[in-house]
Amino acid sequence: MPIPVGLPTRADATAAQPLRVGGLTPLTTIDFPGRLAAVVYCQGCPWRCSYCHNPGLLDATVPAAVPWPQVLAFLETRRGLLDGVVFSGGEPTLQAALPAALAEVRAMGFQTALHTGGMYPERLAAVLPLLDWVGLDIKGPLNASGAFDAITRTPGSGARTFDALRRLLASGVACECRTTWHAGLFGVEALLELADTLAGEGVAHWVLQECRAPGAAAWGLTAQQAARLGERFASFAVRRG
Repeated sequence: MPIPVGLPTRADATAAQPLRVGGLTPLTTIDFPGRLAAVVYCQGCPWRCSYCHNPGLLDATVPAAVPWPQVLAFLETRRGLLDGVVFSGGEPTLQAALPAALAEVRAMGFQTALHTGGMYPERLAAVLPLLDWVGLDIKGPLNASGAFDAITRTPGSGARTFDALRRLLASGVACECRTTWHAGLFGVEALLELADTLAGEGVAHWVLQECRAPGAAAWGLTAQQAARLGERFASFAVRRG
């Protein structure tokens, strides 16, 4: 969980001031490919994935840990030092203030990135013109087994994410799809099926991440199976640990 930072609060109010920020990471080299960036963690998420790595950000009613003007004050000190700002969560598109926040950050000269589960396809489409890169979480296969909706504990979530995926790919905004694989929730054959589905949708960049949550099933993917997954994509990576 990110730790709130203490900085002087800017006196001026902004259109994005209602943005509820749960924390701020001052520097990352891994969350925005090829850029040095800060990460703004947005409070609130409508899904309840059992392996969520930021459970403290789920409750949308929790007050902001870092006021938005304070985030801007921090970014002012990083002009010329950082390339971009990542909006992560939680789920950033849950908040109506996100477009204004993105616009303000871009006006300061930073590139912008978004981490999202795609649960609000229309809202994602609305902010795509304000984004340089998107990391879209694909929770699982979209099939009759219902694995996707079982993971999020939200009916219809899989259909919404794949709607968001199609809008994202059609936009031309640089993006990466990521799947956190918990072998106890769906097996290797379903993983291969998901790879086929994503490739069929036109996904070029896919990352498979190991689920590190307590009690998660042991990693059961062989090097040969990983190679089968990767042959469908222009770039494919496995992230473990």
